[in-house]
Amino acid sequence: MAASPPVLLAAYAVAVFLASVAGGRLSEYGAMTHRRTQIVMSFVAGFILGIAVFHLLPHGLERIPGPNVFETAALWIMIGMFVMIVLLRVFDFHQHDFSAEAAADHGHGGTGRGGLFGVALGLGLHTVTEGAALGASVRVGFVEEGVLPGLGVCLAILLHKPLDAYSITGMMKHAGHNPRARLAANLGYALICPVVAIASYLGAGMLGPIAEGPMIGRALAFAVGAFLCISLSDLLPEIHFHRHDRGKLLVALSAGIGLAYALYLVEAMAIHGHGDH
Repeated sequence: MAASPPVLLAAYAVAVFLASVAGGRLSEYGAMTHRRTQIVMSFVAGFILGIAVFHLLPHGLERIPGPNVFETAALWIMIGMFVMIVLLRVFDFHQHDFSAEAAADHGHGGTGRGGLFGVALGLGLHTVTEGAALGASVRVGFVEEGVLPGLGVCLAILLHKPLDAYSITGMMKHAGHNPRARLAANLGYALICPVVAIASYLGAGMLGPIAEGPMIGRALAFAVGAFLCISLSDLLPEIHFHRHDRGKLLVALSAGIGLAYALYLVEAMAIHGHGDH
């Protein structure tokens, strides 16, 4: 018997929290190598890109009513991308690689305490978007009687969240904050996405048909734009700066996209099989 959506969402929330805490703790044991970081980033970015296109976009289109579905979806996708671009511009928070090679390639300098606040705020707003997407995707999956609703979005967040938490604690360590402050920030950041996901799910349920119709469709389209921006902000700079490991990075990217598409096929077959009974 499949788990109920609230139980499933609770399991997702716990998994995201633990993954984020684990990622934040990694900075205590030194920075990852440049090559390993870029391979992981390419895989995760490919997976997030696939989740946005194969999972969030179809669900969003299905939930937007009226004759101008594609125009409405395009507008909210653009809003999602624009909001993330503004956050990236203002807070400059999407830095995961702290190796010496990255500093030489990109010219990363130290992060002062004022800059660290901007990074933390930017990542906090960014993780709010992820939490809302997770809660909305589980709600949509529940309405459509899908199997393990929101699994793809949860996996995308699970893979990406450790990198973000690693960024916060790594910058705090570089700025000279003590271990207790780094642990508190790590735990606080890890809680944001689960709390927002649960609030998003419960809020949609309390608002009833209004939230589960046009509002949730627009929210998913917004999440598509945000996820596209998140994935491409990891991928595009490395295309310009990397002159080595091209084959490995392309393989990692392809594997991430392929995994997202495989999950889409499994979900589609499960839903169609459920509908045949």
